[in-house]
Amino acid sequence: MAIENNAAQMAGDTLTGDLWVFGYGSLMWRPGFDWAERRMARLEGWRRSFCLRSIHYRGTPEAPGLVLGLDRAPGVACDGVAYRVASDARAAVLAYLRARELVSYAYHERTAALRLEGGAAAEAEAVIYVVDRAHPQYAGVLSLAEQAAIIARSAGPMGANRDYLLQTVEHLAALGVSDPELEALAARVRALGD
Repeated sequence: MAIENNAAQMAGDTLTGDLWVFGYGSLMWRPGFDWAERRMARLEGWRRSFCLRSIHYRGTPEAPGLVLGLDRAPGVACDGVAYRVASDARAAVLAYLRARELVSYAYHERTAALRLEGGAAAEAEAVIYVVDRAHPQYAGVLSLAEQAAIIARSAGPMGANRDYLLQTVEHLAALGVSDPELEALAARVRALGD
């Protein structure tokens, strides 16, 4: 589904009742909206990676940073956090998420089945934001060394790019989630900053 400027045609609007939202990066540690329930979740077939140039939040158009995106990767899974939003708040939360995540339309809004952990085992259909590989900001071909060099030096209106990476790695660790690629990237960025 192509992203439409008409919010009524977005993926999240096809769901009814309570809304589930999947967070895999900053949404885990700074959701920015009220939620009724938070659970660990797994999304199959996607990986978390620094594959998107940031010109609005952690970089500028003149000196882009890098932020996380969900990039399709068959045979793998991404662990993160699922938020349940009460149905009476869904329209406001979707409006907030679209303003935040679709600022340059480098992500597509989709729905996907998540496996929820904790409590009764369950699945939920959730809103996810996945990277658009055809978008000019897509940077999925960079090596870890190239990513580290960009992240170590970049900053934007939301702060230093390195802080975004380190907060994500620290939050994943606190949740008991191991992400070896992000951990290796964080080690490289720390080394460049010392």
